Amino acid sequence: MTGTVVVRVLLGLVLVVVLVLALVWVFQRRLIYAPDTSPVPAAATALPGAEDVRLRTADGLDLGAWFVRPDRTPAATVLVAGGNGGNRADRAPLAAKLARAGLAVLVLDYRGYGGNPGDPSEAGLALDVRAAWRFLTEGRRVPPGEILFYGESLGCAVVAELALEHPPAGLLLRSPFTELAAVGAEVYPFLPVRLLLRDRFPVRDEVARLRVPTVVVLGGRDAVVPPAQSREVAAAASARLVEVPGADHNDPVLLDGPELVEAVLSLVPR
Repeated sequence: MTGTVVVRVLLGLVLVVVLVLALVWVFQRRLIYAPDTSPVPAAATALPGAEDVRLRTADGLDLGAWFVRPDRTPAATVLVAGGNGGNRADRAPLAAKLARAGLAVLVLDYRGYGGNPGDPSEAGLALDVRAAWRFLTEGRRVPPGEILFYGESLGCAVVAELALEHPPAGLLLRSPFTELAAVGAEVYPFLPVRLLLRDRFPVRDEVARLRVPTVVVLGGRDAVVPPAQSREVAAAASARLVEVPGADHNDPVLLDGPELVEAVLSLVPR
């Protein structure tokens, strides 16, 4: 192979690498967020006693959400921020169990999820969860000292960031990662994820600055978020750790299982 041919091959490889990195940069949010964009059913059909509510974001979006109250004075109100996939209908079983246990629940759908307008991003989700906070504290007059934050996977990052501005009565983190780049590096070890990533979600660093009662729930065989990362978040937050042996990321026991419900109830102010 002549020197000219070698140079052409190397240039071709460089161009391929540059093209791949450019495509990852442009389309990375399609790899991060996996919303179910289909419209959800009326709240009461999926979650008995629930009502459809609208959340108005600071940048002008109207987001659909579900709010359910128990059949007695609620012991606390839980703001539920879901993971990167699905929509609020997937969190209905958890909300139903929490309501039966005496808690009011607001199930948030981010922009781009569950028929909502907009496209998800770190900055956008921060606006969405603040709209949920305003709905509870201003629209429904819930005292901040009676609000619990529940984050599922990516939602852990969403509520942790909100908690820095509006500390809740308690914080439940289910399968948290240390930062989004750490998960991306696990999934795409051949890419310079930390250099390319626009949405950071630094959960570990944020919870380390919080001083609120915190419980971290994780599955012992989580194939999406390495359990070691969730344990690291728990240590940074000085949180109580609840590990469900043998459970994977989306196993039913981590969606609405008894360990999860009990962990939420343990944070209710006494």
